Amino acid sequence: MIENINWYPGHMKKTREMIAANLKLVDVVVEVVDARIPVSSRNPIIDEIVKNKRRIIVLNKSDLSDPDENRKWSEHFTKAGSKCLIMNCNSGEGVKKLLSLLEREQEDINSHRNVPKPLRMMIVGVPNVGKSSLINRLTGRKATQTGDKPGVTKGKQWLTLSNNMQLMDTPGVLWPKFEDPEVGLDLAFCGSIKDEILDIADLALELIKFLYDNYPDMLMARYKLEELPEDTMEAPYALGTMEAIALKRGFIMPGKRIDYERCGKTVLDEFRSGTIGKITLERLND
Repeated sequence: MIENINWYPGHMKKTREMIAANLKLVDVVVEVVDARIPVSSRNPIIDEIVKNKRRIIVLNKSDLSDPDENRKWSEHFTKAGSKCLIMNCNSGEGVKKLLSLLEREQEDINSHRNVPKPLRMMIVGVPNVGKSSLINRLTGRKATQTGDKPGVTKGKQWLTLSNNMQLMDTPGVLWPKFEDPEVGLDLAFCGSIKDEILDIADLALELIKFLYDNYPDMLMARYKLEELPEDTMEAPYALGTMEAIALKRGFIMPGKRIDYERCGKTVLDEFRSGTIGKITLERLND
């Protein structure tokens, strides 16, 4: 297993301080998480900072994750006392439900005020979970820059919705050390850690292990494998599967050497785009 995956640039420390300093200015925190990794994409630092502030959890990228697991995770967070919505912020699915929920929160908060005020919210989450896509949907315009790489949003922004609610966007923030190596792997699989600091071939090998064990039919169907290699001393099953994929796709270099880097990049890209299938890495029944 790849060990000690960590990525904590200096701007993330500033983001943590910014969230803590501005929390008193908002009524509700909207925490965006990746539905494929509902635990690993929840920053414990945010949990510590936000504490008892009203919070809504958005299970984003639901179009890429297992629908049955989406439902289970939503029920899990709801039973734990959080308001939770399953969303696809790229398509806008779930945005109307979120706006209705925010309006109810606004009514409840204003019922305790002498003078009603528009709701103010903060959007938080780790890099690359879709915060900017959500904000663009809420505002109805391309208000913030989006990208498929972590670290696109650079600083806080106050934006006003058509219903006069205000929201603060914050850059994605990770935490200095992942206590569980599986968390670092999950975040890396989903693109929340820059690929440039990782060994792509080794990372893809870890992903293939998971797919082999949990979604073998999808793995075989996507790469047209008639069967999955068995585990042997000469070729462990994940490596054998990676080599089989490379042979099917023609990822061969001069001297009949397998291009593990190209194969790894392809497997990661196709997982992240949902091309392999709707996959959830963290499952409640695991």
